[in-house]
Amino acid sequence: MTATVVRGSAILQLQKTAYRCYKYHRTLSMFNNNRLHHQCVNNSAYANSRFTAAPLYSHQHAVYYSSMLACPGGSYKSAPCVNLCGIASDRHLHQCRSNLKQRWLLDSRDTICQNNFSRREFRLSPAEILKAAPLSWQPYLRLVRFHTPTGTWLLYWPCTWSIALAAAPGQLPDLYILALFGVGAFLMRGAGCIINDMWDQDFDKKVARTKLRPLASGELTNSQALGFLAFNLSLALGILLQLNTYSIILGSSSLLLAVTYPLMKRITYWPQAFLGMTLNWGILFSWAAVQGSLTCCAPILIYGSCICWTLIYDSIYAHQDKEDDLLVGVKSTALLWGADSKYWLSGFGCFMISGLAMAGFMCEQTWPYYTSVVLTAMHIGNQVGTLDINNAEDCFKKFRSNFYLGLILFIGAVAGNLLKPTEEEKEKNSSLKER
Repeated sequence: MTATVVRGSAILQLQKTAYRCYKYHRTLSMFNNNRLHHQCVNNSAYANSRFTAAPLYSHQHAVYYSSMLACPGGSYKSAPCVNLCGIASDRHLHQCRSNLKQRWLLDSRDTICQNNFSRREFRLSPAEILKAAPLSWQPYLRLVRFHTPTGTWLLYWPCTWSIALAAAPGQLPDLYILALFGVGAFLMRGAGCIINDMWDQDFDKKVARTKLRPLASGELTNSQALGFLAFNLSLALGILLQLNTYSIILGSSSLLLAVTYPLMKRITYWPQAFLGMTLNWGILFSWAAVQGSLTCCAPILIYGSCICWTLIYDSIYAHQDKEDDLLVGVKSTALLWGADSKYWLSGFGCFMISGLAMAGFMCEQTWPYYTSVVLTAMHIGNQVGTLDINNAEDCFKKFRSNFYLGLILFIGAVAGNLLKPTEEEKEKNSSLKER
């Protein structure tokens, strides 16, 4: 009788431990809004289920729960610690309770770590911000590719190069103009995506990578997209009006390129060249925003170099869709070059680096700029040399790596300009030489 009472007391303690474990998990689940996996009983058969609200938890459930946690991988009948009558040995009960507490602590730590990680990811990732946005906003954010900011950076970096090279010798680039062009790049990239999707929605329905875009999937109508395009262009016009008249005229003319670019893939195998002309138009009026006009050939050289750069990264990007492009009848340099793509990419890389070096020479740049040009050449060489044109994942990875190329050249242009002698220093040096 005494032994039976002791074992009954031990079983009761085990049930209490299991119940505390359950309550702790339920509290974490409700607080963190995470769904935790539990083992539940239904007619003596176990099934995986997820819940955030608390189910009915009886005296018998505590036994089931404790036995399954303490003896993972087994069933109720095979658990060595508790049998169908609820009788167990002291040794098994002690082992069960120890195992249960250990599982409780480990699971709790994992839950907290996972929750903290997801919160950090939310702060840093545009994709997580998109998920957290109101459902009615999400189609519009996806329409402007908010969750994939690489395109915005590729539009913005050439503008920053031009602004940095046009800055006064020994001075940092104008932060206000950099900020204006940053916001403008985001808005115009979004407007370009809307225009592109409105033209290409019939094609996008047939391509695996694009068939879920808001217009192609029918999530948004053309009228809604047109209204959002007008909103983006209105904001972009407000940014443009902050610049001088020369820049306003140049900037306004870029809209014609943005509207007609999507048609080029129907006409020519060189739509990437036309995209380069469109994306990098900001180089010209960003230079004019600093200097007042296109005072020398340097911005033209930068513009030509960036067209070559666009041909490189967008041709790599186009290799992802070449099979689908063949089916729907869309043209691209990826289809034109085919297996010879690396030779073409290398050639345009050489033109790009030569143009950047000549632009630096005309701007009287110093060694940090030329160092960044060398690093840019190495980056292009690595992209082309290690590229697998038949691997869509590798193509996308190479495409995204161009963010760092833009950053490298911008840092080099800023540092090179800071080391340039100012006009006063030039006058002092010239007067010393005359003496």
